[in-house]
Amino acid sequence: MHVPLWVWLATVAGIIVLFLFDFFFHVRRPHEPSFKEAAVWSCIFIAIAMAFGGGLWWVWGAQHGAEYFAGFITEKSLSVDNLFVFVIIMSKFAVPRIHQQKALLIGIVIALVMRGVFIAVGAAAIHQFSWVFYIFGAFLLWTAYKLGKESFEGSDEEEKYHPNLAERLAQRWLPVTNEYHGQRLLAKVDGKRMVTPLFMVIVALGFTDLLFALDSIPAIYGLTREPYIVFTTNAFALLGLLQLYFLLGNLLSRLVYLGLGLSIILAFIGVKLVLEALHENTLPFINGGHPIEAIPEIPIWLSMTIIVGTLVATGMASWLKDLRDRASA
Repeated sequence: MHVPLWVWLATVAGIIVLFLFDFFFHVRRPHEPSFKEAAVWSCIFIAIAMAFGGGLWWVWGAQHGAEYFAGFITEKSLSVDNLFVFVIIMSKFAVPRIHQQKALLIGIVIALVMRGVFIAVGAAAIHQFSWVFYIFGAFLLWTAYKLGKESFEGSDEEEKYHPNLAERLAQRWLPVTNEYHGQRLLAKVDGKRMVTPLFMVIVALGFTDLLFALDSIPAIYGLTREPYIVFTTNAFALLGLLQLYFLLGNLLSRLVYLGLGLSIILAFIGVKLVLEALHENTLPFINGGHPIEAIPEIPIWLSMTIIVGTLVATGMASWLKDLRDRASA
């Protein structure tokens, strides 16, 4: 679908307004959101994302609308999995609860900007080279294998996080204070300008989420080829992640089968990408460089059914396991 420039500009402007609203309404006053506040605003942001999808469905048809909803559900699920690492980062830096909102929101905005660059590069690559889907598919299958293996082995979440390159460089080259100075990112100590630990937290969150984009961007391109849908699903999945962090809280540890469910979803999308690449094959060493037209295409309704069904099944399994564990305790 062709998206006019004014639609792109209006969409980006609207998303910026929503993030600014989130900042001034929630972050400007340091506080720890209550469960009720986090729940209400999580529902509001999800409702906005659903309303946007409904409008897209009405304007551009059921196919693109279904692609948006399938992509949004997938991206939102992957972002929930990312919250495990966010909790570890907050614990590692001992961030006061009242300052965590600012660190999370700025880190999310940094990640969204860099994801925009990833999306543009991915769209250009796909437009020029259809064989990119082979790479995306293989990467998703490998990611699904690792995620599934970690789920079965029950690896310690603390072992999953290692300081990323940006964080290591910042710690090496920037003077960092030992104490927090409210919500300030810079502070003057003994006449010397230094960055605060909150600055380091934002760097860690932003670039960690960028690493997560390495699987989420190929995953969404496995459901749609429209850069506009790829961008909006990512933006709306990240919008409200701040409230979701405080809403889920300790519940994250109870989602024991979420990793397994995401592994199944990523594996399915990986296979879908490889099938699409074969269907449009141009590589000379595969079928003489000709498309394999006998390869079936997976319709979007089937993709959505598998994604939603997997999440519901793993969510129910996690809930039942939690009930059993509580009963046995």
